[in-house]
Amino acid sequence: MRTSTRHTVRTVQALCVTVTAALVATGCGRSADSGAGKDAPAEIGSGKATGKVVMWSMGDTDPALVSLAKKFEQQNPDVDVQITAVPWASAHDKLTTAIAGGNTPDMSVVGSTWMAEMAAMNAFQATPTSFKSSDFYPGQWDTTKYKNTSYGVPFIADTTAVYYRTDITAKAGIKGSPASDRDGYLKDLKAIQATAGKQNPKLRYATGMVIGFNSWIFWVPMVWQQGGDIYNAKTKKFTFDTPEVAKALEYYASVPQQSLAPTDKSDNVQAFQDGLIATYQEAAWAGGAFHKDSPKLDGEWKTMPVPYSKQPAGFAGGSDLAVFKEAKNSKAAWKFAQFLTEPANLAAYSKATGVLPPAPAAWSEGKLTEDESKKAFEEQLKVSKAPPAITTWQQIADAIDSELEKLAYGKATVVQAQQALQSKATSIGTGR
Repeated sequence: MRTSTRHTVRTVQALCVTVTAALVATGCGRSADSGAGKDAPAEIGSGKATGKVVMWSMGDTDPALVSLAKKFEQQNPDVDVQITAVPWASAHDKLTTAIAGGNTPDMSVVGSTWMAEMAAMNAFQATPTSFKSSDFYPGQWDTTKYKNTSYGVPFIADTTAVYYRTDITAKAGIKGSPASDRDGYLKDLKAIQATAGKQNPKLRYATGMVIGFNSWIFWVPMVWQQGGDIYNAKTKKFTFDTPEVAKALEYYASVPQQSLAPTDKSDNVQAFQDGLIATYQEAAWAGGAFHKDSPKLDGEWKTMPVPYSKQPAGFAGGSDLAVFKEAKNSKAAWKFAQFLTEPANLAAYSKATGVLPPAPAAWSEGKLTEDESKKAFEEQLKVSKAPPAITTWQQIADAIDSELEKLAYGKATVVQAQQALQSKATSIGTGR
């Protein structure tokens, strides 16, 4: 899954498909959970890849991926890689239908929040042992796991950082970046807000805020930053009733309560470019958008890691590469996955597309932090975590979004939101 409040609009339909649809599809084809979490790792044979490899990629046609496929074919003259672009809006349904019918491609790019759901459908081969978890950021590797078994390889990393307008923050007396701790950051937001309409005539709010769809991406890490969690994998119990969750809800609610952010679901990225807000938490794609849409602002915005309370933490999202159980040419597919995740190729793909590579070596190989705006994202990837690997996660995420929206609009208290989350999550359960 891509972390974004603008770009994920294209994925709303796909991401909002509930696990119920997947369960219905499973009943028509592969047996439910027949071995998922217990599979022996696949093997990558020696020698060059041969035969045809059919791959699905998500979104529009991906020239950078096609270019890497051609390079792979040059190194393996007897292989033919065929890549089909699948729109994000229909990707979830297309994948689950193919899995249920036993009519999958050899491999696919899969949104990270879909991995557990589809692994539970017995869709994927377990990851070969030649792929090492230590080669990837821990949070990114965890996006491939279901029941402690990895069913893919990280390909595109995604996380968020804070963008801030230096021309606006400087007028609030902030030297350098805003504070890195939550309390200090909140004080800086108040200082920025005090300049609205005065030192900063165009400014309306100190920061932007995500309300509704995908707000969980920005809130759940606040729980992790408190040293808590929303789910205990050992007991398989939800833990929304903990003090750490209460603290995170209090912080989330404090921003709109103090009129530091708009609550009208406006386009925060555009507002940032227009100088209507001074700070905004977003994924790496926003930097490219700012440069393209408002080049005059180059040099007037910077990025910083997400402020934290007790410990740094962030959301690990993105997309993984998975090879299907029904693959006709799994050996060549895994070889292609291995090729795509080599540090040099991940770095080349990142430079061509602007996405974040999931492997530390790729950052070094491509010297990606020479771009100052990328440094904060590299720091975030080191401390980012994957959401719970449960098949009902999208339903849980929807419940969080709903309760956070009530909280932001003052239609629920922190206590009420916390009780509702624990009750709803327990009712939804963890699936298979």
